[in-house]
Parts: sequence; C-alpha cells; structure tokens
Amino acid sequence: MYRLILIFMIKNNHYLSVSTLSFLLFSFVFSCSPAPDKVGNLDLVKWRSDRGGCGDVRKGLEKEFVKIQSELLGKHIDDVGYMLGRPDIQQLGSRDQKFYVYFLEKGIHCTDITQKSAAQKVILRFNAVGLLSEITFQARPL
Repeated sequence: MYRLILIFMIKNNHYLSVSTLSFLLFSFVFSCSPAPDKVGNLDLVKWRSDRGGCGDVRKGLEKEFVKIQSELLGKHIDDVGYMLGRPDIQQLGSRDQKFYVYFLEKGIHCTDITQKSAAQKVILRFNAVGLLSEITFQARPL
C-alpha cells in the first residue's frame, strides 16, 4: 500500500519530505508485527482464543498467568490488550482509571452477557496514563 502511495505521489509531481518518508517507513515496519504467542510459559494464543473463558481454557492457564504478573505490571494498556486480546469487560473508573476484566471460567455471561456473572475472573487496573498498576483475581463467592 505504501509503495502505491509513493508511486502515485512521484508520478503526480508530489514530493515527500524526509519526515513524511520516515513516518511511512516506521508505520510500515511496526504495523505488520504479529501479536506474541507466549509470555513466559503462558500460551497467549490459547488465552486469546477462549473468549469469555467459556471454553474453560483460561482456567488451565491461570497458574502460568500468575507467574507472569510481574512482567505485565507497568505495561501500557495497548500492549496488554495486544497480548491478551480484547477484554471480556472494559470499565472506566474514577480519575481516568480503566479496568479490563478477563473471565477464567464459564458462567452466566457465556449465555447472557448482560447478566452479572459470579465466574472467577482476573481484573487488570490501569492508571490515568494507561499503565497496568494492579492485577486482582476475583474468586467465585461461596
């Protein structure tokens, strides 16, 4: 796509500045990188494929997730979303905090997302500048 833009601009006597060329090259190189497959021993492909934890795959990955918590803390919200996939629930908190919720097991949310689910989940809290500041595991109530 970028080659087509460059060819079009050159044919039509439009010249690009060095900064524009640098930006296009940077965009091309970094926009095509695939999401990582693993962090530590956590299989991110399996994690991302189990949307809502409804396949009970994430439950089996919980121990590996616990082991990599320290590697995730401090990462930007975009990087975490890229690695773990779109959250099952995204909430906005006070003072521009954001929360990502990933379910670890099946629950009522698998059949009706509007219902409050008691399924086990992991909650990621991001501060106002978008850095992951806290990871909390919420277990099922007894």
